[in-house]
Amino acid sequence: MGKTSLRAGRIAEQIQRELAELIQLEVKDPRVGLVTLTGVEVTQDYAHAKVYFTSMKSAEDVPKAQAGLEHAAGFLRSQLAHRMKLRVTPQLHFIHDTSVEHGVRLSQLIDEAVSADKAHHRED
Repeated sequence: MGKTSLRAGRIAEQIQRELAELIQLEVKDPRVGLVTLTGVEVTQDYAHAKVYFTSMKSAEDVPKAQAGLEHAAGFLRSQLAHRMKLRVTPQLHFIHDTSVEHGVRLSQLIDEAVSADKAHHRED
């Protein structure tokens, strides 16, 4: 790993911590609700950051939460600029992270397969 990728990783982690706090304490948009930031990726030039999030709301409300986050992106970016000492504060792009939902679904499928297997073995 080079110096720049280590720095990018540290910056991404710091952005995630700061945004999580800002969203929790400062964003009053009811569309956002309870969101969890699962990761941040910054480009090599630090001009853009992909912010991955999950929502505790239903799947139908995710686009509303994303719209609320996008609407607050300018405010969040300005707050990041005050909190972090960077030459360039990245543009924020919010992306819904579906990995948690996939993990829950896979876990359900595994549980169903195990219970079906146990039921099958009891019949023998």
